[in-house]
Amino acid sequence: MYLSGTSGPPATGGMAPLGLGSMEVRVGGRYRLGRKIGAGSFGAIHLGTNIQTGEEVAIKLEPLKSRHPQLLYEAKIYKILSGGIGIPLVHWYGVEGDFTIMVLDLLGPSLEDLLNFCNGRLSLKTVLMLADQMINRIEYVHVKNVIHRDVKPDNFLLGMGHKANQVNLIDFGLAKRYRDARTQQHIPYREGKALTGTARYASINTHVGLEQSRRDDLEAVGYVLVYLVRGSLPWQGLPGRTKQEKYDQILKRKMETTPQDLCSELPSQMALYLSYCRELQFEDRPDYGYLRQLLREPFVREGFQLDFVYDWTIIASKSQTASTEQRPDSKRRQQRRHRKTQPQREEPSTSGCDPLRAPEACGALHPQSTSIGEAVAVGGCGSAVESVG
Repeated sequence: MYLSGTSGPPATGGMAPLGLGSMEVRVGGRYRLGRKIGAGSFGAIHLGTNIQTGEEVAIKLEPLKSRHPQLLYEAKIYKILSGGIGIPLVHWYGVEGDFTIMVLDLLGPSLEDLLNFCNGRLSLKTVLMLADQMINRIEYVHVKNVIHRDVKPDNFLLGMGHKANQVNLIDFGLAKRYRDARTQQHIPYREGKALTGTARYASINTHVGLEQSRRDDLEAVGYVLVYLVRGSLPWQGLPGRTKQEKYDQILKRKMETTPQDLCSELPSQMALYLSYCRELQFEDRPDYGYLRQLLREPFVREGFQLDFVYDWTIIASKSQTASTEQRPDSKRRQQRRHRKTQPQREEPSTSGCDPLRAPEACGALHPQSTSIGEAVAVGGCGSAVESVG
């Protein structure tokens, strides 16, 4: 990383280059470092711009002196997964000055952000539409011989622009290869493992110290789906003087809560989903198609339309409409337009799309929707090994 217009060795001196005020900082000779938009245990996330194309990107910086470096490992995982739908593209990776740096696609808000935007709960329709894509992402990662090991709402991000309805999976700092790519040999079953991931969404087997495999990612997806539609999980906020005590309390409540109890007010298929995941054996290949079909059943039964109109799309549209109507001259302009124009038959849309409907529902490859809030960079806020409750 170095100053624009200079040559020679990269800038050094810790985080100093990030506080140079109006002086331009470049990364990899091609990306302009912008303001800080996130931070975590690994370091910081900055907004960046490709100086040749103007494209905005996310730039993750990890100090070389980091006690638990993970950016190099994460970059290797991204390379394995490159080319997959909903997997961010790594534009550049390297070491400059005192930092390991990774430049990735800039993405939109996370499901956690959108949950908060929608007042803490999502509709069943929205969650079931998300579920299909979420299972697809996990399946792709598994096909590439990798397990994620930190499935949570913060790590599923929507895209931006013409990919605003695409669900993306991020943050592979805790990911692991569960199978040899050449021989397809599965990693061995082990016990006594420390909890890796986020306790709230971790599988029961992860809590009791078993080596994670494909089944655990999918069980975590199930908890995420229930969390999104209910707004909370029964094991949130349990007391404990230490982290381990909290982990133990969460495990106890999870084991006491059957899938049927957890999903008592939800479609029975959600309980069947969790039961299926809990019954999988360590090396079993999950039937992803069965799980997708399971969650499509209530979608069809409820008469929902696969139009990619999510809760936040509707809220944003209503907010925009209300804002327009509150303008003092808005009503007068509408009256003038009404007087100047004669009533006429509305012409059908050539695309067949409702203005609020995502183009994906009308056959477009990449959907569009209203962007909610400020863009959230790839990578969230780092590892969640310490995350409790």
